[in-house]
Amino acid sequence: MSTSSALSLPTPVRLSAGDVMLNGDLSVPAAARGLVTFAHGSGSGRHSTRNRAVAETLQRGGFATLLMDLLTDVEERTDVVTAEFRFDIPLLASRVVAAIDWASTHSALAPLPHGLFGASTGAAAALIGASRRADAVRAVVSRGGRPDLAGDALERVVAPTLLIVGGRDEVVIDLNERALARMQAITQLDIVPGATHLFEEPGAMERVSALALEWFDRWLR
Repeated sequence: MSTSSALSLPTPVRLSAGDVMLNGDLSVPAAARGLVTFAHGSGSGRHSTRNRAVAETLQRGGFATLLMDLLTDVEERTDVVTAEFRFDIPLLASRVVAAIDWASTHSALAPLPHGLFGASTGAAAALIGASRRADAVRAVVSRGGRPDLAGDALERVVAPTLLIVGGRDEVVIDLNERALARMQAITQLDIVPGATHLFEEPGAMERVSALALEWFDRWLR
């Protein structure tokens, strides 16, 4: 497993998802050997400090990263008040699919094996995206995710999937175990001891980043 690549400055990108345009930050290290697209959830976006920490670890490991907003600015402002979009899994999933399709037409990204990293409700969107683009998505990682919200798509996911949950996040552990039992793909559940849902404890996010890098290093070949 290589961790020698230097960080690359993110490039702002805009991509079409149906009738809206979404913002993203694309980082492509020299000699990138894979692309990981991040699907945020629960009111978060591309500026999430936790997911940016994971992205930096992946970049140092030689992976390109795309951190994108699954909601428009208008939807974000509405969601802050109503929380109506963060649990609109079909909408979020359709935008993950749009990001996968966009990458497939981007000359610098199309040759790279594609992985997805989903957090919270974004994990369900990532899994649905993986089920709809099984020929493109080679691996999935979920952090504190709600894979149960992916519904029947769980059985159609073929990409090897890693579920990471905090050891003190008992409800989400149960939801992940139930989802894992339904999946047909190669799966693994890693529980980070002492961590709560947001992995705010010392060393917790570092552990998440290391697990994610190991998984993508293994499967994005």
